[in-house]
Amino acid sequence: MEEKSLKQKTAGGMLWGGMSNGLMQLMGAVFGLVLLRYLTPEDYGKVAMLNIFAALASALQESGFMAALCNRREPTHEEYNAVFWFNLLVSVSLYIILWFCAPLIADFYHLPELVPLGRVLFLGFLFSGLGTVQRAYLFGHLMVRQTSICALTAMLLSGLVGIAMAVKGFAYWAIVTQAITFVLITQVMAWFFSPWRPTLQFNLAPAWRMFGFSSKLMLTNCINICNLHAFSVLLGKYFGDHTAGVYSNAKKWNDMASSTINGMVTSTSQPTLTQVVDDAGRYRQVFRKMLRFICFVSFPAMLGLGLVAQEFILLAGGEEWRESGLILSLLCMHGAFVPITTLYSNLTISRGRSDVNMACTTAQCLAVWTGLILLYPHGFLPMVIYFVALNISWLAIWQWFAWRLTGLTFMEALRDTVPFLVFTLIVLALTWWLTKGIGNLWLLLLSRIFLAAILYGGIMWVSGAKIMRESIHYIFNK
Repeated sequence: MEEKSLKQKTAGGMLWGGMSNGLMQLMGAVFGLVLLRYLTPEDYGKVAMLNIFAALASALQESGFMAALCNRREPTHEEYNAVFWFNLLVSVSLYIILWFCAPLIADFYHLPELVPLGRVLFLGFLFSGLGTVQRAYLFGHLMVRQTSICALTAMLLSGLVGIAMAVKGFAYWAIVTQAITFVLITQVMAWFFSPWRPTLQFNLAPAWRMFGFSSKLMLTNCINICNLHAFSVLLGKYFGDHTAGVYSNAKKWNDMASSTINGMVTSTSQPTLTQVVDDAGRYRQVFRKMLRFICFVSFPAMLGLGLVAQEFILLAGGEEWRESGLILSLLCMHGAFVPITTLYSNLTISRGRSDVNMACTTAQCLAVWTGLILLYPHGFLPMVIYFVALNISWLAIWQWFAWRLTGLTFMEALRDTVPFLVFTLIVLALTWWLTKGIGNLWLLLLSRIFLAAILYGGIMWVSGAKIMRESIHYIFNK
């Protein structure tokens, strides 16, 4: 009964996580398409230059406590309360520091308008600190439906605010206001759904007891942010806000699509794996089933987007954004493997080895930055190709750690991933060949999406893919 309950919670969590992220990205896509008509690459580039500072501050504020609280299975009120006050103090301190550092950041990029822009954008992590514990409570109790409602409400309202400001001519301020509104509404909704409330007990000792574990996650998150935002910094510094905006737009659409699948992983994998961590056989079984499901969804979705990237960008933003098409195609190759990397990362966390997670991410980040700096004189495109190739190949390192921690072999991992990758590549090659003669962009885009979906579904059904039949059975039963 307990195993069935866990299976149902996990399946329900993945279903809600997938539906929620799918709807979020759909709304984000609609809002993004509208914004592309009113904003320029320079507008996106200015905000992209600041994102790394806001993201790092957010990671420092959260300090890895969401995962740390979840790993404790049944956290006490004192632990929740200590984390709440710790996060709030850190948030306020970081905002004050960044307020005074804003002129230095603007000088680094030689753009004075980044001073007021940064001071407003940095309010996001300040607001986020007020809801970290509430979100941790929802996360740890697998309350994915409530988390989904929070995110969907925030996306809808913030998107409307962003569009209204863009239409009125506020340019890059529309992007920043949209981001701040999203964070604020998410925290308000998390407080509404979470039954936990803080008390005026300033005892930070429980937080410090968790800090040994959570600090490694915090450092890992900071390093990962440096990895993901490396381009924004280098492009903004050496190539200007136009090139930074071109890359930022391509990255936005890649992240939007990848987050749909990644949301299923982050919402369920660590809590689920933590519950079966004491049973080695069952642990590997649960992990491998998650891995197969992710590959079944991620490969066709992300590589399929890469196939139609050029047509999509031209139809969405016009010739002004043409450069983003090729970049998006390349980034989608990386995006197809991002949810798998997230799953492996959560494996190390659920085993209580945040040190392994930190070491692997640190080495990956150093390799990314070293390569990008060396390739900078050769131009933008070689840097993107290197970034994609390195992040995909790094999965071998994650698998080695998984083998050391759980006994999961390389051959088992390949059996769970390669068939879905091969089938996807065959489908996309056939789709490209059958549609290459179509000249109309709209017809080409729609025919490739429709044909690839039909071919992939047909091949999966004929080959007897168990994960597809289980997914269909679960959805129709619900």
